[in-house]
Formats: sequence, C-alpha cells, structure tokens
Amino acid sequence: MPRFEDTIEVEVPVRVAYDQWTQFREFPQFMQGVDRVELVDRTTLRWVATSGGRQRAWTARIIERTPDVRIVWQSIDGGANDGTVLFRSLGLDRTLVTLRLDAQSDGPMEAAGLTLASMERQVRGDLRRFKAYVEEQMVPTGAWQVPASAGRDVPRRSDARMAR
Repeated sequence: MPRFEDTIEVEVPVRVAYDQWTQFREFPQFMQGVDRVELVDRTTLRWVATSGGRQRAWTARIIERTPDVRIVWQSIDGGANDGTVLFRSLGLDRTLVTLRLDAQSDGPMEAAGLTLASMERQVRGDLRRFKAYVEEQMVPTGAWQVPASAGRDVPRRSDARMAR
C-alpha cells in the first residue's frame, strides 16, 4: 500500500496544532475535496468528499489519540485509507506536523478521482492549507473535537500543570 508522508512547520504551540486537528468538522476549511466529516460514534468518523464531480464516502475509526503527540486512524469501509498525524513541539510557538497516509489505489482516494501523484500533491497542499488556517486562527476554532474517550487515549503529560 503506498504511503504518502509530508511534514510542515506551523507557528503555533503544539497544543493549538493538535487541538485544531481534532476538530474534524473544520477539515473542509483546509482539506481539498472534503465536503464534510461527521461523528458516527465516539471513535468513528464518516467522510464525504468530492473530486472530479464524483462524491464518495468512507468511514474511519480513530484507534489511538495521544494528546499533543499523535492521532492514528484506520478505514473500516470504502477501501484502505489509514493514517497518522504526528505533532512535535519545536518551541513555545512552533510545531512540526507530519501527516502519514496509507491508501490503496482502489480506496476512497482513487474512487474520488485521485491518482497517486495527485494524492501526494493533495497531501502537501492540505498541510499548507492547515498551516495557513491554524496560524490565522492562533487558537483552536472550538467547532468540535473527538470526545476524550475516543480510541485509546494517553493523558497529556502537562494536563495537571496546564488546566484550561
């Protein structure tokens, strides 16, 4: 299964980058072709995307959340579309965000009209748009987050010190 990986540095604290990424309803703001992302249950997301005039849907399950560090998901229908997004603090106001996406050519990305080369360009573009979006906001939009009990959670190391 092909893996697409790209990394971008965003000029916000790791907490802001992570919290914004968990607000999946906001994905259409920076992910090309994503029409909507809906919460099915505590760990399941239903995606709807349009490309080449064709709308496709697939379902993914969040299998791990480590706040401020990583989110891991696997598709459960609509073809292979598994991935991980990693967050690494580079200082008080800088974060490295790495997106790894494993997708089969017969999965939702191809069904949405994407070739492997265009998928790689889209991943890169989505990260650039995420950077612009999160840096413009400077705080998570607060639109929606996966509940704390979604997937396998690992508590934040700094939760006791950084009560919000």
